[in-house]
Amino acid sequence: MKGEAIAQVPAVYHRKLGDVLVTGLSDGYMDMGYDIFRNIPEDEVKEIMAHEHRISPPRISINVFALRFGGKTYLVDCGSQHFMGPTCGRLAENFAAAGIAPESVNGILLTHVHPDHSNGLTDVESGRLLFPNAEVFVHQAELDHWYDDDAMAKATERQRLRYFKWGRDQLDPYIKLDRVQTFKDEEILPGITAVPCPGHTPGHSSFVVSSGRESMIVWGDTVHVPEIQLARPNVAMQFDTDPELGVRSRQRIFDMVLADDLLVAGMHVHFPGLAHMRREGGHYAVTAEQWAYTL
Repeated sequence: MKGEAIAQVPAVYHRKLGDVLVTGLSDGYMDMGYDIFRNIPEDEVKEIMAHEHRISPPRISINVFALRFGGKTYLVDCGSQHFMGPTCGRLAENFAAAGIAPESVNGILLTHVHPDHSNGLTDVESGRLLFPNAEVFVHQAELDHWYDDDAMAKATERQRLRYFKWGRDQLDPYIKLDRVQTFKDEEILPGITAVPCPGHTPGHSSFVVSSGRESMIVWGDTVHVPEIQLARPNVAMQFDTDPELGVRSRQRIFDMVLADDLLVAGMHVHFPGLAHMRREGGHYAVTAEQWAYTL
């Protein structure tokens, strides 16, 4: 075994939420540089990461959540496919381990259209829908922005490719089949309510899932690097379209989580991405759920 890479067990985690079976699925992770942050010195990032016993530069987990109830299966986001590098694109193998067939998925709720969240929709080379029976739910402001040719023309070359073109490539086949539903702030499925939290992108959204006496918020990219943005909620990311608005939305979501005692499901909270949140003085922290062998 010396020198050989050892594969982990499948990155699948189940949790009951009332009558909903929530399944956390890993699409992998990205190791990022220090330049992903807008307003915190590199030395401070290193100090916080060392204090939390985390590797530095930061590692960003990429999670997807399946919601199964009433005989239907919905995904919140759908991973990155092969677009984000060799440590990503693991969703298909974890679907298989979780017993989720792509054709069994009834709907995909997109928190936003960045590639690590939406690039699992379509096989671009063939135009084949990777979820052939699914409808896509996305905030109206996301479509308005990523299909805005003027906004695309003003973007950097990297943004034009990775955000505008890739987003359109993924969504176009569903749009042509009239399989995209837009929302604003409303209940979009029974027990699932959209909570817009713009700033990271114009239509970035969280989803509150309620069943019985339990509620959970899938908060999308409210936090990218938990160690940093929980300790320093005012830290914005280079890929925020409106950094100041993103900071305000983050604080509003944090306040909602604490006021309503919501279970958190985060796309970039370290796998399995489910945690409880607490306030510690002027900053915040999350505690991973305790492991259970049976539901």
